[in-house]
Amino acid sequence: MLCNLCGKNDASIHLTEIVNGKAIELHLCESCAQEKGAEFSHQFSFGDLLAGLADLAPITMSEAVRLEKCSTCGQSIAELSKSGRLGCPDCYKNLQRSLLPIIKRVQRSTQHVGKRPQKVSAKVKRQITVRELEEKLKKFIAQEDYEKAAEVRDEIRKLAAEKSRTSENSSKESGTKEKK
Repeated sequence: MLCNLCGKNDASIHLTEIVNGKAIELHLCESCAQEKGAEFSHQFSFGDLLAGLADLAPITMSEAVRLEKCSTCGQSIAELSKSGRLGCPDCYKNLQRSLLPIIKRVQRSTQHVGKRPQKVSAKVKRQITVRELEEKLKKFIAQEDYEKAAEVRDEIRKLAAEKSRTSENSSKESGTKEKK
């Protein structure tokens, strides 16, 4: 999205103001925001968001769950609500039962999707497609929609066959290059 003022740079600051019940949005690049005198030095962090949502946890979580501790570092969900940060990488696994609802509220999913690079190799694209198809397959099986599940299964097999053909061709090419 381009800046509303200069129309050249990507907008990195998005403001929404509600005036007389109507939302007015303003999208600015950093340089235009500085020119207009707006101070946006505070970066929004995921940790702060987690801390805020963890504060809501007493509404939905029992005290026993809030006091559950990571077996590696000893951090609890109650401590997460204060700091907004987990104590160690094992916290994700050890506190999974308590963390998943919080992460789901923050990200609307427990699976990280993220952005994909514009230039992705065919191999990576195929892996992503297969992963997405496997998720669809699980969904159709859970819904007992076996016809659609069979179609998705066939697509996965087709991609697996393409992968094996591609890897065979790659190994043949590398073998002929080595002989030269």
